[in-house]
Amino acid sequence: MLLFVTVLLDLVTKLSHLAGGCSCGTDRFGRSLTCMGIALTQIPEDIPEDLTKIRIEKSQLSELPKAAFSHITCLKHLWLNFNDIAIINIKSLEGLGNLTELRLQGNKLRSVPWTAFEETPNLKILDLKHNRIDALPEHALKFLPGLTYLDLSSNQLSVISKDVFMNWPLYHTENKHEKPTVSNVVLALHDNPWLCDCRLGGFIEFIKSLSPPFILMNSYLTCSGPEFKAGKFFHEVGLKTCEKPVVSAPVSNITVPLGGNITLTCLATARPEPAIRWTYGLKILRGFREIQSRVDEDTIRSQLIIPSLHLADRGLYTCFANNFIGNSSIGILLDVKSPEGSLSHSSDLPAAMAEENVYIDIRIAKQTVYGITVEWRAVTDNPAETWFTIHFGRYDTLKKEQIYIGPGINTYSVTDLLPVTKYEICVTLKNQAPRNGQCIVFVTGSDFNEMEQRERLIHIVVIVLAMVLAVPAGMYACTTDAKFTCFERCTEMWRNRRHTEHSHTSDERQGTFDSLQAASDEGLCKESSKELKARRRSAEKLQKTKNERRPTAELY
Repeated sequence: MLLFVTVLLDLVTKLSHLAGGCSCGTDRFGRSLTCMGIALTQIPEDIPEDLTKIRIEKSQLSELPKAAFSHITCLKHLWLNFNDIAIINIKSLEGLGNLTELRLQGNKLRSVPWTAFEETPNLKILDLKHNRIDALPEHALKFLPGLTYLDLSSNQLSVISKDVFMNWPLYHTENKHEKPTVSNVVLALHDNPWLCDCRLGGFIEFIKSLSPPFILMNSYLTCSGPEFKAGKFFHEVGLKTCEKPVVSAPVSNITVPLGGNITLTCLATARPEPAIRWTYGLKILRGFREIQSRVDEDTIRSQLIIPSLHLADRGLYTCFANNFIGNSSIGILLDVKSPEGSLSHSSDLPAAMAEENVYIDIRIAKQTVYGITVEWRAVTDNPAETWFTIHFGRYDTLKKEQIYIGPGINTYSVTDLLPVTKYEICVTLKNQAPRNGQCIVFVTGSDFNEMEQRERLIHIVVIVLAMVLAVPAGMYACTTDAKFTCFERCTEMWRNRRHTEHSHTSDERQGTFDSLQAASDEGLCKESSKELKARRRSAEKLQKTKNERRPTAELY
């Protein structure tokens, strides 16, 4: 008796030392430690080794680290409910060969390292409800041969394979014996956002086939999606096999008068529901209006709305649909019929567009370690209907990549630039060729160390056709209206300045174009700013003339 009291006092002393507010005791499980509502941020290191149960709840634990309880080899029951645990180390259960119960309810787990359970061959109870787990790998239950209680309710599971349970050793063992070797095996899978499409078919078949000793805690599993199946029970839905998309169109050749409105339609049949996009001239359309609606369980209707047709809108529009099985597409040829006499525009643009003031002010708005973002302002008569084309590629490439930008968008980002490369990016009205003042030419830097570490901004010499830019630090701008002599002078000045900087002390700026910013004050490429002002005055005059021609309302 005296020995027991001595040991108990020693245990209390240790517990008081490791965390105030923890308590110890002896119950039907054996000697236990309980810490409730204590601001623990990590597992205490000096927990006694002879405990059989540990309960730490409502603390601030965020991680279950490697070998957290490895010295407590007698531990059988580990309760870590209602903490902030988001990470479980793959070796966190090391040394817990006697563990039979693990409860992690109400934490922030998005995934579980299932191979960690190789260390716990005797685990029978695993409680993971009220977490954020959104996937179960096929081997998840492979290392849990003796598990008789699994609670995955109230997580974020939407699709899982029946192979998760087909690979469960206990499931195979029980199916081989005529009489169950265990009394009950309880599965809790309810209150998850199950997506009842073809991908869930095998799992639903497994659920329907369950029989004792396997029992569902709640047998009424409910579909959360797709929308037309939301709220239905598993036993009410019949799922077909998955199929790749098949795309069709009611009409594949359309002629519309100039200025008219048109809606292009395609139908995509697939299981599961496909993603649909439209392209024009092999370029993805951006900023356009598209409407999708469901025709039946497997078919989606996609409609592309094109208002106020221009001649430039003629061409092949392609509707693409894809899911994880495959993809399919169909082309719709659109022809715009112009009125008699309107074909005199050799540019193949509508009269309204040809007469528009197409002055476009383009500049670099943002610079990152990965690329640049350009921004533009355009003076047009119909800004709500004006589409743009981005022309981008290496400067010496004749055929640039084209991206179509819808009305209301005035920025575009270019990323993954190569070092020591000369690029050109232009903004024009849709399908127009780039004009003077609508392009930026820039050259990426060659500082190897900075490009390797990517700790600073990419060095860019910017040569702008429209104007001298006020660019961010680390960039330099001048115009190519001076027949690109400016570029050579900019580059030469940069090289000379870098040579000078390397000969100075380390406190001077090194390896950047910051020092070149002052060069614009030295008269470099000044002639371009005068031309810019003249062109702006011309554009403003043209806009003023158009405004005067429009009828004005009388004031009463």
